Amino acid sequence: MEQSALPLLILAVVFIAAGGFVINDYFDVKIDRINRPDELIVTRTVSKPAAMQLSLALSGLGVSAGIVIAVLLRSFTLGMLFILVPGLLWFYSSSYKRLLIIGNLIVALLTGLVPLVVAMTNVALLNLRYHDILPFTSLSHDLYAWLGGFALLAFLLMWIREIIKDLQDQMGDRELECHSMPVVWGEKWTKIFVSALIVLTIAVIGHLWYHILPFPIGWSSLSTRYIVLGVVIPLLGSLWLLWAAKIPSDYKTCQQVVKYTMLIGMLYSVCIVRGL
Repeated sequence: MEQSALPLLILAVVFIAAGGFVINDYFDVKIDRINRPDELIVTRTVSKPAAMQLSLALSGLGVSAGIVIAVLLRSFTLGMLFILVPGLLWFYSSSYKRLLIIGNLIVALLTGLVPLVVAMTNVALLNLRYHDILPFTSLSHDLYAWLGGFALLAFLLMWIREIIKDLQDQMGDRELECHSMPVVWGEKWTKIFVSALIVLTIAVIGHLWYHILPFPIGWSSLSTRYIVLGVVIPLLGSLWLLWAAKIPSDYKTCQQVVKYTMLIGMLYSVCIVRGL
């Protein structure tokens, strides 16, 4: 039974995230009619009542899978997380996302939480099986340290992506009086803030790479080439695209580069497993 915990974890995360996306579209109908009318689904393809029911069903399935995991692994903390996260997504979509900084931070924190939930699930599983010897090893600490690095980078990259998305959507946000960074601070200062986050992210990558990763730093290392070509250079490219952006489609391209960087960064775990 315990072996089913990790597949259930994947299902729980996917269902809760899907429910979050649907409820976000439900509450964003007015804004999306202005910012992205061609991509409007709720009210055009799916009715609002149907969207609400779909969101509740998906979130319910995710919470149910999460509670089963918590029971199997005897982890109260995991159970509470799977109950609280859908509620936070609801309040984010309905009100928090329109508040200065808070909305972006919530999405970034929830994204960063995913690797930590993986760590918590694995530690709970190990503790259930090897509770007699686990306290005398560094395995739990190592898991949290490795996945904590992924969590920090996921948090920073998602925060960057969300602010760039606000730059793309500022026309609709102004129309509906949302208090996003571009609306409150203006485009220039928002770009400065995002630039600082990008530089900080590159600095964090450099720190983790030099002090944490057990691989060679030289250019002959596949790990080095992966990080530089797959993560650092795209981040620098997103910085250039950010300052060159003038219209919504420019910002869309910029945030797509950041999403690509997030994907490549997460896939770096394959390098770690293979010892490259």
